[in-house]
Amino acid sequence: MSTGATAADDRVFAALANATRREVLRLLRDGGPQPVQALADHFDMRRPSLSEHLKVLKEAGLVAEQRVGRQRVYRLRAAPLAEVQEWLHPYERFWREQLKGLGDLLDRMPDDDPS
Repeated sequence: MSTGATAADDRVFAALANATRREVLRLLRDGGPQPVQALADHFDMRRPSLSEHLKVLKEAGLVAEQRVGRQRVYRLRAAPLAEVQEWLHPYERFWREQLKGLGDLLDRMPDDDPS
């Protein structure tokens, strides 16, 4: 992701904002490509609702769809996640430096002697 947000970036972040969609991505990461019904079995929702989530993920480029006979099989496309990680990296570095500073401060503080 470049410094300027694009519509594609916004679609990825919007897709990741939903817990169901994040769980679908986890299932695909851990279990590999899966048909819609196998994914639907993990959720307490109707299949059309899950299909809407899959559509959002597909439009964001996070999953790819392939027809195998009468089934639609989905697989994870991780490239947009690498772009998110690249975008988040400066914030990770910021918080790491902040926590290091806090740790240094705590190390310099005298220990309280309870006696």
